Amino acid sequence: MPHYNILILGASYGSLLASKLMFGGHDVTLVCLPAEADLINKEGFRVRMPIRGRKEQIEIDSRKLPGKVRAAGPADVNPKDYDLIGLAMQEPQYGSPGVRELLDAVAKSGVPCMSIMNMPPLPYMQRIPGLKADPLKPAFTAPEVWASFDPGKLTLCSPDPQAVRPPEEKVNVLQVTLPTNFKVARFDNEASNEMLRNLERDIQNVRFDTPEGKIELPVKLRFHDSLFVPLAKWAMLMAGNYRCITADGMRTAQEAVHSNLEESRSIYNFVVDVCVKLGASRDDMVPFEKYAAAAESLTRPASAARALNNGAPNIERADKLVQLTAREIGMSHPLLDAIVTLVDKRLADNRKKAAA
Repeated sequence: MPHYNILILGASYGSLLASKLMFGGHDVTLVCLPAEADLINKEGFRVRMPIRGRKEQIEIDSRKLPGKVRAAGPADVNPKDYDLIGLAMQEPQYGSPGVRELLDAVAKSGVPCMSIMNMPPLPYMQRIPGLKADPLKPAFTAPEVWASFDPGKLTLCSPDPQAVRPPEEKVNVLQVTLPTNFKVARFDNEASNEMLRNLERDIQNVRFDTPEGKIELPVKLRFHDSLFVPLAKWAMLMAGNYRCITADGMRTAQEAVHSNLEESRSIYNFVVDVCVKLGASRDDMVPFEKYAAAAESLTRPASAARALNNGAPNIERADKLVQLTAREIGMSHPLLDAIVTLVDKRLADNRKKAAA
């Protein structure tokens, strides 16, 4: 099987995908902050995850995997040295100094690029037939950073697995809280699609050594021909993640979904209808009941809510992107409009405090 050299921007969530790729024998470079890079280069990273039917979690130690990991700063990598590039930072980070320049170099390198953001990059939205991308720009922190990308060389991988960095641990530890699968859409280029299929196969074949024998691990990579399969995450974000945000604080995703199940179902099904009108098959989407059952285990507020509570002046605005996309095809929902208005206000308050 081919051996791939893969660059991932973002060492937090990115280390989850990196662990799967390294298990398949591929080498990964993680772009991150200096303190993170020093720690990962010295000690590697750990990914902990629950396994159905086992009382104890398993811990993946990057130092024991067939593939190798290196961590570096944005100025210390050349995108042309890689076969695939993953984008695993939050959307606002791509406009920051250093990362902005690296992202432009990534775009101009022509290397296939796979976004693992909750928010599809603008060039991915351009791949959706009949959808105008320009009216969607207000949802992005720095829309201009995406200008150099060839849309056909950028795809979207739905970040369905949920993971957090435990606050009491070092920054090289990641805790998986919901071990579902990554779902990646095709590129326009068949050679790049073959690479994704090879990675899918390698990750599928991974077995983990335990005292009682080798076991299969959750969190796979699933390749899909449909551009819309990764957009199934949108309905989950609108019904759960962004409804963790309250006027004066935050709540858990479990509370956001289950405190008013009919409201949650209404906005969830609306977003599914938006995707179907864009061209998705209903089979591309996840039924609300399945999501609601999974949300029972989401006992933390979503990252967007935590960031707002910590005073962030910018967060990923998938809420606004879905709203603007829906408007482009003549659709709207009062609950979605209310979410966008609330997030706008919370961000304005944070910016005002920061400027004071």
